Amino acid sequence: MLHLLMTPRTVRTVRGLLGTVADAVRSVVAPAALVTDQEPAEVVEAPDPADVLDADEIPAVETIEAAAREYERAADQARRADRGKRAAKKVLDKLPAGIYGGWKVFRTPSSRQTPDLAEITRIFKANNLGPVPMKPCAPSLKVEQVEFVQAADETLTEVAA
Repeated sequence: MLHLLMTPRTVRTVRGLLGTVADAVRSVVAPAALVTDQEPAEVVEAPDPADVLDADEIPAVETIEAAAREYERAADQARRADRGKRAAKKVLDKLPAGIYGGWKVFRTPSSRQTPDLAEITRIFKANNLGPVPMKPCAPSLKVEQVEFVQAADETLTEVAA
Protein backbone atom coordinates (compact mmCIF):
# COMPACT_ATOMS: atom_id res chain seq x y z
CA MET A 1 0.00 0.00 0.00
CA LEU A 2 2.84 2.36 0.84
CA HIS A 3 4.36 1.91 -2.62
CA LEU A 4 1.17 3.31 -4.18
CA LEU A 5 1.80 6.66 -2.47
CA MET A 6 5.39 7.02 -3.70
CA THR A 7 6.51 8.43 -7.02
CA PRO A 8 8.95 6.44 -9.19
CA ARG A 9 11.71 8.90 -8.29
CA THR A 10 11.10 8.35 -4.57
CA VAL A 11 11.08 4.58 -5.07
CA ARG A 12 14.44 4.80 -6.90
CA THR A 13 15.87 6.99 -4.14
CA VAL A 14 14.69 4.65 -1.39
CA ARG A 15 15.97 1.62 -3.33
CA GLY A 16 19.34 3.36 -3.74
CA LEU A 17 19.53 4.17 -0.03
CA LEU A 18 18.67 0.57 0.87
CA GLY A 19 21.42 -0.64 -1.44
CA THR A 20 23.91 1.73 0.19
CA VAL A 21 22.88 0.59 3.68
CA ALA A 22 23.16 -3.06 2.62
CA ASP A 23 26.66 -2.44 1.24
CA ALA A 24 27.66 -0.69 4.48
CA VAL A 25 26.42 -3.62 6.58
CA ARG A 26 28.16 -6.10 4.26
CA SER A 27 31.40 -4.13 4.53
CA VAL A 28 31.32 -4.50 8.32
CA VAL A 29 30.15 -8.12 8.45
CA ALA A 30 32.14 -9.57 5.54
CA PRO A 31 34.36 -6.96 3.89
CA ALA A 32 36.12 -9.53 1.70
CA ALA A 33 32.81 -10.37 0.01
CA LEU A 34 32.71 -6.91 -1.59
CA VAL A 35 36.13 -7.28 -3.20
CA THR A 36 36.45 -9.48 -6.26
CA ASP A 37 39.60 -10.29 -8.13
CA GLN A 38 39.21 -8.67 -11.51
CA GLU A 39 41.53 -9.78 -14.23
CA PRO A 40 41.90 -7.48 -17.22
CA ALA A 41 39.31 -8.34 -19.84
CA GLU A 42 40.77 -10.15 -22.81
CA VAL A 43 40.23 -8.35 -26.10
CA VAL A 44 38.20 -10.53 -28.41
CA GLU A 45 38.58 -9.87 -32.10
CA ALA A 46 35.74 -10.49 -34.52
CA PRO A 47 36.49 -12.15 -37.86
CA ASP A 48 37.04 -9.94 -40.90
CA PRO A 49 33.95 -9.17 -42.98
CA ALA A 50 33.59 -10.91 -46.34
CA ASP A 51 34.42 -7.84 -48.44
CA VAL A 52 37.98 -7.07 -47.20
CA LEU A 53 40.69 -6.37 -49.73
CA ASP A 54 42.85 -9.14 -51.17
CA ALA A 55 46.59 -9.08 -50.45
CA ASP A 56 47.37 -7.55 -53.87
CA GLU A 57 44.73 -4.80 -53.38
CA ILE A 58 46.02 -3.54 -50.00
CA PRO A 59 47.13 0.12 -50.27
CA ALA A 60 50.55 1.40 -49.22
CA VAL A 61 51.38 1.29 -45.49
CA GLU A 62 51.61 5.11 -45.45
CA THR A 63 48.02 5.35 -46.73
CA ILE A 64 46.82 2.90 -44.06
CA GLU A 65 48.72 4.78 -41.33
CA ALA A 66 47.20 8.09 -42.43
CA ALA A 67 43.69 6.59 -42.48
CA ALA A 68 44.15 5.02 -39.03
CA ARG A 69 45.52 8.29 -37.62
CA GLU A 70 42.56 10.24 -39.05
CA TYR A 71 40.08 7.62 -37.79
CA GLU A 72 41.52 7.77 -34.27
CA ARG A 73 41.48 11.59 -34.29
CA ALA A 74 37.89 11.73 -35.53
CA ALA A 75 36.75 9.06 -33.04
CA ASP A 76 38.36 11.02 -30.19
CA GLN A 77 36.62 14.22 -31.33
CA ALA A 78 33.29 12.35 -31.55
CA ARG A 79 33.71 10.99 -28.00
CA ARG A 80 34.48 14.47 -26.67
CA ALA A 81 31.50 15.91 -28.55
CA ASP A 82 29.22 13.16 -27.19
CA ARG A 83 30.34 13.88 -23.61
CA GLY A 84 29.66 17.59 -24.08
CA LYS A 85 26.31 16.88 -25.70
CA ARG A 86 25.26 14.57 -22.84
CA ALA A 87 26.24 17.16 -20.22
CA ALA A 88 24.26 19.90 -21.99
CA LYS A 89 21.31 17.57 -22.54
CA LYS A 90 21.08 16.86 -18.79
CA VAL A 91 20.25 20.52 -18.25
CA LEU A 92 18.09 21.03 -21.33
CA ASP A 93 16.00 17.85 -20.88
CA LYS A 94 14.63 19.18 -17.59
CA LEU A 95 13.44 22.48 -19.07
CA PRO A 96 9.90 23.04 -20.26
CA ALA A 97 9.54 24.24 -23.85
CA GLY A 98 10.17 27.97 -24.18
CA ILE A 99 12.59 30.70 -25.15
CA TYR A 100 15.62 31.15 -22.92
CA GLY A 101 17.71 34.15 -23.89
CA GLY A 102 18.49 33.65 -27.56
CA TRP A 103 17.66 29.93 -27.56
CA LYS A 104 14.33 28.23 -28.19
CA VAL A 105 13.99 24.88 -26.40
CA PHE A 106 11.31 22.55 -27.77
CA ARG A 107 10.67 18.93 -28.64
CA THR A 108 9.56 17.28 -31.86
CA PRO A 109 8.27 13.73 -32.28
CA SER A 110 10.71 11.29 -33.79
CA SER A 111 9.95 9.57 -37.08
CA ARG A 112 12.21 6.66 -36.14
CA GLN A 113 10.74 3.50 -34.71
CA THR A 114 12.20 0.68 -32.71
CA PRO A 115 10.77 -2.74 -31.88
CA ASP A 116 8.92 -2.92 -28.55
CA LEU A 117 10.94 -5.76 -27.05
CA ALA A 118 8.77 -6.00 -23.94
CA GLU A 119 5.65 -6.54 -26.09
CA ILE A 120 7.48 -8.96 -28.41
CA THR A 121 8.67 -10.95 -25.40
CA ARG A 122 5.12 -10.99 -23.98
CA ILE A 123 3.74 -12.32 -27.30
CA PHE A 124 6.46 -14.99 -27.53
CA LYS A 125 5.75 -16.15 -23.96
CA ALA A 126 1.96 -16.11 -24.47
CA ASN A 127 2.29 -18.32 -27.55
CA ASN A 128 5.09 -20.57 -26.19
CA LEU A 129 7.43 -19.57 -29.00
CA GLY A 130 10.58 -19.78 -26.86
CA PRO A 131 13.12 -16.98 -26.51
CA VAL A 132 12.98 -13.91 -28.75
CA PRO A 133 15.44 -14.41 -31.64
CA MET A 134 18.36 -12.01 -31.41
CA LYS A 135 21.23 -11.30 -33.75
CA PRO A 136 24.56 -9.71 -32.86
CA CYS A 137 25.35 -6.17 -33.87
CA ALA A 138 28.03 -5.49 -36.47
CA PRO A 139 31.56 -5.58 -35.02
CA SER A 140 33.07 -2.21 -34.13
CA LEU A 141 36.13 -1.02 -36.02
CA LYS A 142 38.97 -0.17 -33.63
CA VAL A 143 42.42 1.22 -34.27
CA GLU A 144 45.29 1.64 -31.84
CA GLN A 145 48.80 2.81 -32.41
CA VAL A 146 51.46 0.18 -31.84
CA GLU A 147 55.21 0.35 -31.82
CA PHE A 148 56.51 -0.06 -35.36
CA VAL A 149 58.45 -3.27 -35.85
CA GLN A 150 60.72 -3.90 -38.84
CA ALA A 151 59.01 -7.26 -39.34
CA ALA A 152 56.14 -5.54 -41.16
CA ASP A 153 57.19 -7.25 -44.42
CA GLU A 154 56.75 -10.65 -42.72
CA THR A 155 53.24 -9.64 -41.56
CA LEU A 156 52.23 -8.61 -45.07
CA THR A 157 53.67 -11.86 -46.40
CA GLU A 158 51.54 -13.79 -43.87
CA VAL A 159 48.43 -11.89 -45.04
CA ALA A 160 49.26 -12.68 -48.67
CA ALA A 161 49.67 -16.40 -47.93
